[in-house]
Amino acid sequence: MDTGIGAVDGPKAAPSGALACPATFPASSSPASSAEATMGRHLARRLVQVGVSDVFAVPGDFNLTLLDHLIAEPGLRLIGCCNELNAGYAADGYARAKGVGACAVTFTVGGLSVLNAIAGAYSENLPLICIVGGPNSNDYGTNRILHHTIGLPDFTQELRAFQTVTCYQAVVNNLDDAHEQIDKAISTALKESKPVYISVSCNLPGVSHPTFSRDPVPYFLSPRMSNQMGLEAAVEATVQFLDKSVKPVMVAGPKLSVAKAGAAFAELADASGYAVATMPSAKGMVAETLPRFLGTYWGAVSTAFCAEIVESADAYLFAGPIFNDYSSVGYSFLLKKEKAVIVQPDRVTVGNGPAFGCIMMKDFLSALAQRVTKNTTAYENYKRIFVPDGEPPESEPGEPLRVNVLFKHVQKMLTGDSAVIAETGDSWFNCQKLKLPDGCGLVVRASRYEFQMQYGSIGWSVGALLGYAQGAKDKRVIACIGDGSFQVTAQDVSTMLRCEQNSIIFLINNGGYTIEVEIHDGPYNVIKNWNYTGLVDAIHNGEGKCWTAKVTCEEELTAAIETATGEKQDCLCFIEVIAHKDDTSKELLEWGSRVSAANSRPPNPQ
Repeated sequence: MDTGIGAVDGPKAAPSGALACPATFPASSSPASSAEATMGRHLARRLVQVGVSDVFAVPGDFNLTLLDHLIAEPGLRLIGCCNELNAGYAADGYARAKGVGACAVTFTVGGLSVLNAIAGAYSENLPLICIVGGPNSNDYGTNRILHHTIGLPDFTQELRAFQTVTCYQAVVNNLDDAHEQIDKAISTALKESKPVYISVSCNLPGVSHPTFSRDPVPYFLSPRMSNQMGLEAAVEATVQFLDKSVKPVMVAGPKLSVAKAGAAFAELADASGYAVATMPSAKGMVAETLPRFLGTYWGAVSTAFCAEIVESADAYLFAGPIFNDYSSVGYSFLLKKEKAVIVQPDRVTVGNGPAFGCIMMKDFLSALAQRVTKNTTAYENYKRIFVPDGEPPESEPGEPLRVNVLFKHVQKMLTGDSAVIAETGDSWFNCQKLKLPDGCGLVVRASRYEFQMQYGSIGWSVGALLGYAQGAKDKRVIACIGDGSFQVTAQDVSTMLRCEQNSIIFLINNGGYTIEVEIHDGPYNVIKNWNYTGLVDAIHNGEGKCWTAKVTCEEELTAAIETATGEKQDCLCFIEVIAHKDDTSKELLEWGSRVSAANSRPPNPQ
């Protein structure tokens, strides 16, 4: 059974750190004293059992007692964030690194503030546990008006908001069913790989109850099984479809990680001999060192020669794709449904039909690998037409720094101990061109390369960097963030310092929202310039380890990187890169024009 997430053999203690103390506790269901038999302790231990060592929180009067119980749990750190949005983003990043994340906020003012981050996690299929401190249990059904509400005696506004962006909602306002509700919520997050919402009345965490008299029994969540007859039929239909093609290819999509099918995909790639590509949001989920790896398939902005091979194939297998306006470059893909085998986490569709349900992707890909006929034609065609990429022209001494020169140096920084986070914007396109070395990809849930493509919320990367670095302590994280995005969520650089993180942030200062300029320009895309290094120095305020630099040319960049990876390698390093406002990747120019065309389509005739 796969135990990456979803099944936990026993508790995992947090390592020692500034914000918590290390401890372990036995997996056996030992009796607890009446003082310990509380819902707050049960929730805290459940979080530790499923792999959460850090909870990202913002205190408020409705969640303070609950936070006391989270702090008291030896296996948990409580990490205070500057605002709820960043706490949610941090839990998102942590879930990407560890397989599950958690945040804790207060009623309504906190819940509605974190909601945007929860929606992003839902779109990215991340198991995230959002815990909200709710009203006193005695206030439910009383027609009272409470603070932190919109002034109506209705406490369900927050719940209704969360219903569309979580897969399960638990409102715990009595202890009789609290045990069941909490366990159901957390297990559902793991099984569905989606966020859940748990509201806990503020007067309940410290009250003892017989249902909490023993330590929680570790979860054992049964894996979903394929229908065996359906699996055999799906494999047979797919083999017949693929084996009659001349130059088939296979493409990895972002749902590959939800299905935990990365190894099965690599097994099929080896057995089939097909040329292999990844969709942009699946970068890093497949080793880029595979023998027949082409790069990123992203329509008109694909890796050089990748789109030509994929779109000219007479059959293509997509594993876990998401086709939206961004991933299809404004719906400009040149793909045909009748040529495609679409493999989703629990469903397979061959061409225009047939379709097979109750088929687990991992099972299907592994079974297909045993049957498919090896065919390397597409990759051989690729080798015939391939021309290596050129290097950016050498910079003149003191020449203003170009973005392509920046990413040439970022590429040189990458090792198996690196991780990359790309903010929404031109960093999407520049980071897609980075070649990930072995070890820079393929972990529990996803790659050591992350970006938020489906939801695309600017500012996501600052909070996500905080959470990701906290969950992936074996990696040094490199974040590429635009100035416009940084202005949305900059405050939690403070929390990175409190957590003693040593990430490297490249702040690309080009004076505005460049990605939006290329879709539709206007004065609203120009932002007020900040003294970014001065801001981070002020946040540092002499507490913690922090180093900043501002670079304007290649010589300064080289020196800054040498310092960040050398004498300041144990510091949070913030490098502000001054770039021209029109210095963008060619891929953004192409993508922006096509997305603009899709956005500006006239209404259909009535």
